[in-house]
Amino acid sequence: MSQEEKTAYSQEELKEFEEIILQKLAVAKEELHSLKETLSKKNDSGTDYTASTSKLLEDGADTLERENLSQLAARQQKFVINLENALIRIKNGTYGICVDTGKLISKERLKAVPHTMHSIEAKLAKK
Repeated sequence: MSQEEKTAYSQEELKEFEEIILQKLAVAKEELHSLKETLSKKNDSGTDYTASTSKLLEDGADTLERENLSQLAARQQKFVINLENALIRIKNGTYGICVDTGKLISKERLKAVPHTMHSIEAKLAKK
Protein backbone atom coordinates (compact mmCIF):
# COMPACT_ATOMS: atom_id res chain seq x y z
CA MET A 1 0.00 0.00 0.00
CA SER A 2 1.58 3.28 -1.10
CA GLN A 3 1.46 6.26 1.18
CA GLU A 4 -0.43 8.98 -0.64
CA GLU A 5 0.07 12.60 0.25
CA LYS A 6 -2.75 13.92 2.39
CA THR A 7 -4.95 16.40 0.51
CA ALA A 8 -7.18 17.65 3.35
CA TYR A 9 -7.31 17.80 7.12
CA SER A 10 -9.66 15.50 9.05
CA GLN A 11 -12.77 16.78 10.81
CA GLU A 12 -10.98 16.43 14.16
CA GLU A 13 -8.03 18.47 12.90
CA LEU A 14 -10.34 21.11 11.45
CA LYS A 15 -12.17 21.31 14.79
CA GLU A 16 -8.82 21.92 16.52
CA PHE A 17 -7.97 24.71 14.05
CA GLU A 18 -11.46 26.18 14.46
CA GLU A 19 -10.97 26.39 18.23
CA ILE A 20 -7.61 28.14 17.77
CA ILE A 21 -9.18 30.61 15.34
CA LEU A 22 -12.17 31.29 17.60
CA GLN A 23 -9.85 32.03 20.53
CA LYS A 24 -7.71 34.37 18.43
CA LEU A 25 -10.84 35.99 16.99
CA ALA A 26 -12.26 36.72 20.46
CA VAL A 27 -9.00 38.38 21.54
CA ALA A 28 -8.68 40.29 18.24
CA LYS A 29 -12.24 41.63 18.47
CA GLU A 30 -11.67 42.70 22.07
CA GLU A 31 -8.47 44.53 21.08
CA LEU A 32 -10.24 46.16 18.12
CA HIS A 33 -13.08 47.33 20.37
CA SER A 34 -10.55 48.77 22.82
CA LEU A 35 -8.69 50.60 20.04
CA LYS A 36 -11.95 52.04 18.68
CA GLU A 37 -12.98 53.20 22.17
CA THR A 38 -9.60 54.88 22.71
CA LEU A 39 -9.87 56.54 19.31
CA SER A 40 -13.36 57.87 19.98
CA LYS A 41 -12.21 59.31 23.34
CA LYS A 42 -9.24 60.95 21.60
CA ASN A 43 -11.55 62.44 18.98
CA ASP A 44 -13.88 63.83 21.66
CA SER A 45 -11.19 65.75 23.51
CA GLY A 46 -9.51 68.91 22.40
CA THR A 47 -12.08 70.85 20.41
CA ASP A 48 -11.99 74.04 22.55
CA TYR A 49 -8.27 74.80 22.79
CA THR A 50 -6.71 78.20 23.00
CA ALA A 51 -3.71 78.36 20.66
CA SER A 52 -0.33 78.49 22.32
CA THR A 53 3.01 77.04 21.23
CA SER A 54 2.92 74.20 23.78
CA LYS A 55 -0.71 73.49 22.91
CA LEU A 56 0.22 73.21 19.22
CA LEU A 57 2.93 70.68 20.09
CA GLU A 58 0.46 68.71 22.19
CA ASP A 59 -2.06 68.82 19.35
CA GLY A 60 0.61 67.53 16.96
CA ALA A 61 1.46 64.69 19.32
CA ASP A 62 -2.24 63.90 19.74
CA THR A 63 -2.71 63.84 15.97
CA LEU A 64 0.23 61.48 15.54
CA GLU A 65 -1.07 59.21 18.28
CA ARG A 66 -4.56 59.19 16.70
CA GLU A 67 -3.01 58.27 13.33
CA ASN A 68 -1.04 55.43 14.95
CA LEU A 69 -4.17 54.19 16.72
CA SER A 70 -6.11 54.38 13.45
CA GLN A 71 -3.45 52.31 11.69
CA LEU A 72 -3.48 49.75 14.51
CA ALA A 73 -7.28 49.58 14.36
CA ALA A 74 -7.22 49.10 10.58
CA ARG A 75 -4.64 46.33 10.89
CA GLN A 76 -6.67 44.68 13.66
CA GLN A 77 -9.85 44.95 11.55
CA LYS A 78 -8.05 43.21 8.67
CA PHE A 79 -6.86 40.46 11.07
CA VAL A 80 -10.45 39.92 12.29
CA ILE A 81 -11.69 39.65 8.69
CA ASN A 82 -8.91 37.20 7.81
CA LEU A 83 -9.79 35.01 10.81
CA GLU A 84 -13.49 35.11 9.91
CA ASN A 85 -12.60 34.11 6.34
CA ALA A 86 -10.56 31.19 7.71
CA LEU A 87 -13.67 29.98 9.56
CA ILE A 88 -15.57 30.10 6.26
CA ARG A 89 -12.82 28.03 4.60
CA ILE A 90 -13.14 25.45 7.40
CA LYS A 91 -16.87 25.19 6.72
CA ASN A 92 -16.50 24.92 2.94
CA GLY A 93 -13.64 22.41 3.12
CA THR A 94 -10.84 24.51 1.65
CA TYR A 95 -9.05 25.36 4.91
CA GLY A 96 -5.37 24.48 5.10
CA ILE A 97 -4.92 24.07 1.36
CA CYS A 98 -2.38 26.43 -0.20
CA VAL A 99 -4.00 28.63 -2.86
CA ASP A 100 -0.74 28.64 -4.85
CA THR A 101 0.41 25.02 -4.71
CA GLY A 102 -2.83 23.17 -3.90
CA LYS A 103 -0.93 21.24 -1.21
CA LEU A 104 -1.68 21.11 2.50
CA ILE A 105 -0.18 23.88 4.58
CA SER A 106 1.80 22.42 7.50
CA LYS A 107 0.05 22.14 10.86
CA GLU A 108 2.86 24.12 12.49
CA ARG A 109 2.32 27.05 10.12
CA LEU A 110 -1.45 26.97 10.57
CA LYS A 111 -1.09 26.95 14.35
CA ALA A 112 1.23 29.97 14.16
CA VAL A 113 -0.74 31.82 11.44
CA PRO A 114 -4.20 30.20 11.40
CA HIS A 115 -5.60 32.55 8.76
CA THR A 116 -2.89 31.91 6.17
CA MET A 117 -3.78 30.67 2.72
CA HIS A 118 -0.17 30.04 1.64
CA SER A 119 2.28 27.29 2.46
CA ILE A 120 5.68 28.47 3.64
CA GLU A 121 7.16 27.32 0.31
CA ALA A 122 4.71 29.48 -1.63
CA LYS A 123 5.28 32.43 0.71
CA LEU A 124 9.06 32.21 0.32
CA ALA A 125 8.77 31.84 -3.45
CA LYS A 126 6.94 35.20 -3.63
CA LYS A 127 9.80 37.10 -1.99
